[in-house]
Amino acid sequence: MLDRISQKFSDLFRSVSGNNRITEQNVRDVVQEIKVALLEADVNVRVVRRFVNRTLEDATGDAVLRSVSPGQMFTKIVHDRLVEFLGDERQDLQLKGPDTVSPILLLGLQGSGKTTTAAKLAARLSREGRKVLLVAADLVRPAAVDQLQVLGERIGVAVHVVDGARDPVAVAKAGLKRAKKELYDTVIVDTSGRMQVDAALMKELQAVKKVVQPVESVLVADSMTGQSAVDIAKEFNEQIGLSGIILSKFDSDARGGAALSLKTITGTPIKFIGVGEKTEDLEPFYPDRIAGRILGMGDVVSLVEKAQETIDEQEALELQQKMAKANFSLADYLDQIQRVKKMGSMESLLGMIPGMQGRVSEEDLNTDELKYEEAILQSMTRVELENYRIIGINRRKRIARGSGTTVYQVNRMLKKFDKMRTMMKKVTKNKKYQAQLMQQLGGMQ
Repeated sequence: MLDRISQKFSDLFRSVSGNNRITEQNVRDVVQEIKVALLEADVNVRVVRRFVNRTLEDATGDAVLRSVSPGQMFTKIVHDRLVEFLGDERQDLQLKGPDTVSPILLLGLQGSGKTTTAAKLAARLSREGRKVLLVAADLVRPAAVDQLQVLGERIGVAVHVVDGARDPVAVAKAGLKRAKKELYDTVIVDTSGRMQVDAALMKELQAVKKVVQPVESVLVADSMTGQSAVDIAKEFNEQIGLSGIILSKFDSDARGGAALSLKTITGTPIKFIGVGEKTEDLEPFYPDRIAGRILGMGDVVSLVEKAQETIDEQEALELQQKMAKANFSLADYLDQIQRVKKMGSMESLLGMIPGMQGRVSEEDLNTDELKYEEAILQSMTRVELENYRIIGINRRKRIARGSGTTVYQVNRMLKKFDKMRTMMKKVTKNKKYQAQLMQQLGGMQ
């Protein structure tokens, strides 16, 4: 996620952040490099020009050049400008209370991930306590209705379908009527798309919007298309009127051009980002956190929030006590592997740690080893998981056969686990060691 632009910015700021003194020429040179980096990231030219001018204006004053830490001050200025261009503050959906219906119109071209995003949004709102109805009003793309039904069943959300329907306006109208009758408080209408913006599509969407009267008209845009996404958003905003944007496939976007251009060009805030293929892979868009990722500062807040979704405070306390007493078992280790998998890919999680963005490749991560370890652990008995010291050669052979691995791999995992237990106990007992570890993590910035 944003690996290419993040790597560029990290390299730039590493050259100036430690300097006790920088000159106006230093600033201008770095800003020129920033300009090139933004253009390479497919950021709109108008946005780049405005960004560069404002950054130069803020960074060449005496307050920066003569400050105690001019390099850090300059980094802060660029960070603040990025936040401003990304949209300043988090913009949530403006939904009504539970005693009335809040219709959401989901718009987008074919291939943008609109139908999948409709299900992701429905799943998210359901987890927040909303009673959601999905309306299958995309009658153009073959199998769009079937896809929404399958996704709705998977997430446990009702889908309104009219068999043999040809009029999306009538489908949307019927869906809204059902929502009021059956006391749904949120309706997400999945509208038709086309391969490109055309007059027929706009006319249809305008008619649907008139009937639905949505509280939110949200465009789903493919972040990997860069400037094309911005142009599409501008067209939709002018002809339909948008209240927000969801950037799909954000986890695969190494450049960030769409995210950095959309708010400035369209005036429409980005509300969510799609960060994976699972139905839970839809995250709120926080401009300050994304700016931190771009500058290689990580996103520790989001990492903590992801962790909190899979482990509560009591579980964390019990785990800490086990680590301190060296009672951390293979069963606990298996549990943690499965929790990490729920949080997302290892690459995306490491990208949230300061200094790690773009520095760890899929080859470095060796995620296959984690899969093998999980298979090995799942081939053990409960007694073996609770006491790994009883696992002798015969048990290791059986575990290897059951997991489709080798005795060597089983031996290696057990040796790694033993070392990990020792390190955990050392960290939890030794305050000095903890401080050294935190200092090393801080140094990565």
